[in-house]
Amino acid sequence: MSFVYLVNGAVLAFLGALSVLVGWVFPDSAKDLLSAGLLSAVVGGSIVVASMAQARADAKSMRAIHGFIMTSTVWLTAASAGALPLYFFGLSWTDAFFEAMSGITTTGSTVMTGLDSTPKGILFWRCLLQGVGGIGFVVLGIALLPMMRIGGMQLFRTESSDKDAKELNSATKFALASLYIYVALTAVCTALFLAGGMSIFDATTLAMATLSTGGFANSDSSFAIFTNPFLHWVCTVFMVLGAMPFVYFLRIWTKGTFRSEQVSAFLIGLAFVIAALVVWVVSSRQLEFWDALRLVSFNVVSVVTTTGFASVDYTQWGPFVVTVFVVITAIGGCTGSTAGGAKIMRWVIISRAIRAQISRVHSPHAVIIPQYEGKPIAPDVMDGVIAFMTMYLVTFAVLAMALGFVGLDFQTAVSGAITALANVGPGVGPIIGPVGNFQPLPDSATNMLSLGMYVGRLELMTVFVLFTPAYWREALH
Repeated sequence: MSFVYLVNGAVLAFLGALSVLVGWVFPDSAKDLLSAGLLSAVVGGSIVVASMAQARADAKSMRAIHGFIMTSTVWLTAASAGALPLYFFGLSWTDAFFEAMSGITTTGSTVMTGLDSTPKGILFWRCLLQGVGGIGFVVLGIALLPMMRIGGMQLFRTESSDKDAKELNSATKFALASLYIYVALTAVCTALFLAGGMSIFDATTLAMATLSTGGFANSDSSFAIFTNPFLHWVCTVFMVLGAMPFVYFLRIWTKGTFRSEQVSAFLIGLAFVIAALVVWVVSSRQLEFWDALRLVSFNVVSVVTTTGFASVDYTQWGPFVVTVFVVITAIGGCTGSTAGGAKIMRWVIISRAIRAQISRVHSPHAVIIPQYEGKPIAPDVMDGVIAFMTMYLVTFAVLAMALGFVGLDFQTAVSGAITALANVGPGVGPIIGPVGNFQPLPDSATNMLSLGMYVGRLELMTVFVLFTPAYWREALH
């Protein structure tokens, strides 16, 4: 367990150092950022020093099972460190922790209002949390979750990670390659935002929020504050890129192949939803085709990739559109990307399982084996995916009912639960919709949503396994 203390202390110290750096760059909020950063750095550094010797001694006894508690605690530590500058800025601890958890999990829900007049240092800190959380989850999804065999994630490991990691000689080099891709895409996005007329500050912060599929904006109007269509299309493209597997980019670079079942399903699904809604909006709302294509594409991509930017109040397009947006909230991006949600890979596997079962009904003697990427889906993978999707639905239902219990209306409770669990950001309705805010919610609901963002980002099982006695018997053995 000493290694868990060491890693958490290092995360605390790292975010503390980042806070100090941001405070030094932005004098308008230097006091809050420097004070919080120094506190985090000192506490984190002390934990590292105190646990380092024992962690070295215990290194040989570390097992994969310890990854659950390390992963679960790291995200709480990161959210706590991220909340300190916001708390010193003036938010209550409940709101500050919610905002930081939303940032580090790249959800994008916010309780902050008056963003247009908020100090730049605080705005930069929010988006920096999303940038750190985005690449952090890519590494987690590539290196740790497949090893822990959560929700069928071992299929992603056999599909790409192991094979490509061997080509790069080590998992460390593979993680570094993902980091380089992430930074490169962020830099290109920043350059294009600048070319579209954004300020350096907006271009930098919003590029981090875009590639991390986080969605924190610097204005209460979200992305609608920018009227240049070029900026909307640039953001749309890079939200899509952020929701694609980083191993996919690596495979294109090393092998020159574009083949990937989940990427194909992801892009085809996006195209289908966008086409359907463009037809609906043009026919029912009398919008020009190109305006409708831009607005629908941006907002559909934003929700499916779990980014959460908004360029228009799409709830005004009618109940059919609202229903579609609620449904696509749960879909999510690709496995191994910065996006949240249930993930395309799992939906593909579930669809194959359903199709196989239907075939068995009318052909009971046929031998039907569902496949993914041209290979049979192993029984343990199928079991993991089914268990995850079941747990996903149960957790959503429990969270929605709990939000209703503390006084939220049906629309806010249901959309709030799914948007937190899928790490999307805005829900639907007048309170937490695309032009709304989570600030009016009671503290009890805010705390529940923080928990929802946390367990949703960590793929549910990573957290829930800690509540089983069998885990602790094996971990402490």
